[in-house]
Amino acid sequence: MLWFKKYLLPGLVFQSVLIGGGYGTGRELVEFFMSAGPISGYPAMLVSTILISLVMMATYELARMTKTYDYKSFLTKILGKGSVAYEILYIPTAILTVSVMVSAAGELSHETLGIAPIIGSLVMMALVALVVFQGGRLIEQFFSVWSIALYTVYIILIAMAWSILGDNIQQTLAADHEVKSWFINGVRYTGYNIITLPVLLYSTKYIETRKEAFSAGFLGGLIGMIPAILIYTAMLGKYPEIITQAIPANFLMNQLDIPWLNVIFQIILFGTFIETGVGNIHGFNERIAAIYQAKGNEMPALYRIVFAGIALIIAVFFANAFGLIGLISDGYGMITWGGILIYVIPLLTVGIYKIFRKADL
Repeated sequence: MLWFKKYLLPGLVFQSVLIGGGYGTGRELVEFFMSAGPISGYPAMLVSTILISLVMMATYELARMTKTYDYKSFLTKILGKGSVAYEILYIPTAILTVSVMVSAAGELSHETLGIAPIIGSLVMMALVALVVFQGGRLIEQFFSVWSIALYTVYIILIAMAWSILGDNIQQTLAADHEVKSWFINGVRYTGYNIITLPVLLYSTKYIETRKEAFSAGFLGGLIGMIPAILIYTAMLGKYPEIITQAIPANFLMNQLDIPWLNVIFQIILFGTFIETGVGNIHGFNERIAAIYQAKGNEMPALYRIVFAGIALIIAVFFANAFGLIGLISDGYGMITWGGILIYVIPLLTVGIYKIFRKADL
């Protein structure tokens, strides 16, 4: 299904990293959207959706025109030698993101199964390393299947939440809450999450025309953010107590008290953690592979799992040192503005100039 790979795969890969990177747990939605008031979250998410789509459209088209599918080669087109600034920002961002996933996997395993958090973290690490070692084709298949399954579960979740907590959701939405900080929160959320996009360009290699690039980018913003809107709405059924929960989505599932849905949701959520770890580490491996290719060589498969292992070990250290809430509230905020300055602004100025200077329809 070539049309699927052209139009939907890039958005699904981005969504996989976006969801696992925070809002699959609900924690990121609390920090960036709900903390300013329940109503403020909706216009903020709309701002994020529009900005993410615009950035994805420009990114995919510039990557297609220049045939650059690793982040170093791509960013050289808009930053020149300044592309090193992106790497300085991205590498700690990737470690931070994977640390969040390791911490969340441990928290989820402990809350769900009662086992030591380190066991859940180690299981996640092993599965990430396995998928990364298998390479690109398995990664594409894993992202596609899991994203579709996630969409299905999220739709069921919002339906059940509305059935059980509908009155609470309506009361929260109808209350006289102040709408504030929605624009800046939408920009902040975009700045942090969009920084991973150049790392995921391996998913755009099937795009051949400008129409396909723009369509895939537009759809990517919707694919990435619609699940956020769904779970955010469901979470309003337990506002404001849900704000203090380490894994708000898990807290919501416990409140719904639907055992079969809870089991399925935990499996899907754990899978999103794996997706995020794989997406970030595979993107870094593709950067290293491009160096080998430039010299006419092929990156040894063993190196992929070695780099994955190093990244995961560092991530475990940070996860144990700071915990899930600390990683998201402190670490994400520090990186947000760097993503806007180093990637978003150059892309939407220099990048768009280069796209339309060479009209290629």
